[in-house]
Amino acid sequence: MRIWPGEPFPLGATYDGSGTNFSIFSEIATKVELCLFDDDGHEERIALPEQTAFSWHGYVPNVGPGQRYGYRVHGPWAPDEGNRCNPHKLLLDPYARAVDGRPKWDEALYAHFFERPDEFNDRDSAAFMPKSVVTNPYFDWRDDRRPRTPWHETVVYEVHVKGFTARHPDIAPELRGTYAGLASPPVIEHLKRLGVTAVELLPVHQFVHSQILESKGLRNYWGYDSIGYFAPHNEYSSNSARGDQVQEFKAMVRALHAAGIEVLLDVVYNHTAEGNHLGPMLSFKGIDNAAYYRLVPDQRRYYMDYTGTGNSLNMRHPHVLQLIMDSLRYWIEEMHVDGFRFDLAATLARGLHEVDRLSAFFDLIQQDPVVSRVKLIAEPWDVGDGGYQVGNFPPLWSEWNGKFRDGVRDFWRGEPWRLGVEFARSEEHTSELQSHHDL
Repeated sequence: MRIWPGEPFPLGATYDGSGTNFSIFSEIATKVELCLFDDDGHEERIALPEQTAFSWHGYVPNVGPGQRYGYRVHGPWAPDEGNRCNPHKLLLDPYARAVDGRPKWDEALYAHFFERPDEFNDRDSAAFMPKSVVTNPYFDWRDDRRPRTPWHETVVYEVHVKGFTARHPDIAPELRGTYAGLASPPVIEHLKRLGVTAVELLPVHQFVHSQILESKGLRNYWGYDSIGYFAPHNEYSSNSARGDQVQEFKAMVRALHAAGIEVLLDVVYNHTAEGNHLGPMLSFKGIDNAAYYRLVPDQRRYYMDYTGTGNSLNMRHPHVLQLIMDSLRYWIEEMHVDGFRFDLAATLARGLHEVDRLSAFFDLIQQDPVVSRVKLIAEPWDVGDGGYQVGNFPPLWSEWNGKFRDGVRDFWRGEPWRLGVEFARSEEHTSELQSHHDL
């Protein structure tokens, strides 16, 4: 198959009507192979011919929407130095706009062997991996307009796409549990009757059902284990065609906007589904582990864990900041969402160990002409030292207030003393208890 030099930017797979440009960041790689899969699962590997500013890139003519692909990254395997390249592992594109399938859990998905965790695992993982998908960027938004409801008139309804619609008796059975179901007239009419002006969708970035959950016959219902920050979760699509979840998500946003309802996303940029040093290798870990993750400084085999999940994204690295900012802008500009609620937002503000309200991430948000103009909501804590930061986020941000929430819930449960104590404290700590509340 022919491949041309292509362009380093934008990152990801970009279809232009005649072919697709592929670009992926890796500072540590010595070679990157683009892997294209046909309908029967046969793989064709093509070395990306160019590298510009640590972006490996190439343009493949006649490759278009629906094409499944992944990457194999060659480079150093030196876990004690924080480097974990393993070309036997197929990797998802961090910038993939859609993902087909989900992991079929097997030891091949790990860069080590279960019984020999220090040993390099050379089993090929492609047969067990989900695949990235080239998507069609074209969509008829018609006369879509953002509602732009002011904060003082905003009523936010937190909702799970599948949970809210899966058993709704007035939704067509084939649409239950899907983006299309959430955009259906019965749901919109219900939200309007309640006076809701914005839905906050629990995580819809592509996420993973971990091996330990699936081994117990369970699933990751809530979705706080992202692996694709540009891809709407494929299991919430009513159409099984590759990449059609993108079109369905856009149609959902268009319908909600037409009813005057904003769409906010609960986003999890603090960690990924790859876990700690014993976790699977699905994407970032095999592309450039030391760039994407916070590692223990004097034991770089291990991961800093401010999230309780095994890893924390490395917000000090410029390409990680770029990934997050590119993701936010993509969901605003291409998917037309109206704002974000940041899970464990204190993690995003950590410099070395301390939470820094003036960290690079907040500087980027403040000056960005796109992201700074939508609704920004922080879950203002994480599990690390000094992680509780209610009232300390910059002026553009609103905060879900955990103490107010817990106090009101305790009151509902028959513990009125808690509510009185918390409200009494508000005289001294106004920002803690009088910012936007999470009920």
